[in-house]
Amino acid sequence: MNLMQDLPQDQTIAPDRDWWRGAVIYQIYPRSFQDSNHDGVGDLAGIIHRLPHVAELGVDAIWISPFFRSPMLDFGYDVSDYRDVDPMFGTLGDFDALIHRAHELGLKVLIDLVLSHTSSHHPWFHESQSSRDNPKADWYVWADAKPDGSPPNNWLSIFGGSAWEWSGDRMQYYLHNFLKEQPDLNLHNPQVQEELLSIARFWLDRGVDGFRLDTINFYFHDQKLRDNPALDPARRNATIAPEVNPYNWQEHLYDKNQPENLDFLRRVRALLDEYPAATMVGEVGDAQYGMQIQAEYTSGDDKVHMCYSFEFLASIPPTAERVGEVITDYEATIGDGWACWAFSNHDVVRHASRWNLGEDARRLYAALLMSLRGSICLYQGEELGLTEAYVSYEDLQDPYGIRFWPKFKGRDGCRTPIPWISDNQNGGFSDAQPWLPVAVEHLQRAVSEQQGRDDSTLGFYRAMVGFRHSYPPLIKGGMELIRAADGVVAFVRDHDGQRLFCAFNLTNAGQPVTLPEGDWRQDLGAPFTTVMRDGEVTLPPYQAFFGVAETDRAGAG
Repeated sequence: MNLMQDLPQDQTIAPDRDWWRGAVIYQIYPRSFQDSNHDGVGDLAGIIHRLPHVAELGVDAIWISPFFRSPMLDFGYDVSDYRDVDPMFGTLGDFDALIHRAHELGLKVLIDLVLSHTSSHHPWFHESQSSRDNPKADWYVWADAKPDGSPPNNWLSIFGGSAWEWSGDRMQYYLHNFLKEQPDLNLHNPQVQEELLSIARFWLDRGVDGFRLDTINFYFHDQKLRDNPALDPARRNATIAPEVNPYNWQEHLYDKNQPENLDFLRRVRALLDEYPAATMVGEVGDAQYGMQIQAEYTSGDDKVHMCYSFEFLASIPPTAERVGEVITDYEATIGDGWACWAFSNHDVVRHASRWNLGEDARRLYAALLMSLRGSICLYQGEELGLTEAYVSYEDLQDPYGIRFWPKFKGRDGCRTPIPWISDNQNGGFSDAQPWLPVAVEHLQRAVSEQQGRDDSTLGFYRAMVGFRHSYPPLIKGGMELIRAADGVVAFVRDHDGQRLFCAFNLTNAGQPVTLPEGDWRQDLGAPFTTVMRDGEVTLPPYQAFFGVAETDRAGAG
């Protein structure tokens, strides 16, 4: 029965504009999800085929990494046509079918929108580069060389070397914060802003429910092109390749994080607000000021709905003290803003390997992630307990890894294809040789091996997502940190008169836990073995406890 059709028009159910708050979002890296046309690369039709797996997890939405036309030098993050699907992934018709199927399954769809830069193959750049007086001459960031021919300033590229590349056509340098084939757009130009807003509208009109905005704090640069100062070595805490990349030696005061960004984000928000329930999550790439920027970008109701947080994407071991520090900083800083937490994604070593987690620890940290205040991103394969795959130098695809091998092996190890079945060398991903090899050790964790087993990692994730959805405090509630020491993290989540006590033992030894004052009952629906006896709890190794305290709603005031 279609409820929307069966109700009189004036009684239709209005979309929940706040659906994103506390949502669980599943990230799909399309190249590695499912190949449907036997070319060794995942595609949109493959995603459609596997969407039931995602829906059965119980998540609220999917985020699809870029599928636009692209030369694929940075695997889709170098866009050459924002309004079309790269033939590698299918067609616009395939995308429309994906939207329809996802919505049938109750899944919202977010797409990865890359607005800070394009591919150097984009027609805009070809025109901009052709002369200094063409209609798009100011659509990218151009600057004259210094008198000695060197770049305009000391800004560095995340992928290594100077952030400036010389163009003999214009006899000027252009800015690229990433690959030299990814020139930065000049958002100080109002025409560029209008075009980017038009692109966002194009996809919203096709039915997407919002965007994950790539490198959101890179949109604007300092127009005076001032040099960045050196960064104190003690503050070098970047999440990607900190040990090999001198990008981490600068304090990035002028090449990103500019105040003009806020007005543009307000324009993007105003556009999204024209649609029933569209949302956006911004990726803030900044090791030193990330949390402050998140708070600024998500404050009020006129900018980004939420920001993608990097605090748990770093290599820093997530001890109880470290988790407590992040929670404390977040609660003190975020105000009325909102974070989107993740442990893994397509840019970092999978957290099972990064933190050297055994099976029980992986499940415990998943429960911790899904109990934090904010929204949640799960990266494909995380629900299977996948580890980082080893990819030999000969098989590397990532230009970042090729540049800094062997100290930094790049991002291919977290991007290998998902194993769907165990009795196939390609894990059921493709009949052809995959673009990256399927890790042999991943086959034993294939979906077919875990499907229907409540005791599997996949079964645990399904149970934990369902548990999160069963408690409003976990979705939209406040948080009070109770303990973050001696291997135990404990906090209270509260919402509308309901309180939920959450405790996590991050160690391999039993830990006693004292509950806050009040009458608590254990929720036995959580997928853990901890038992409360006579009001006392001893957490077994890598186990969690959830206790409920109800208050009288009528007297809550």
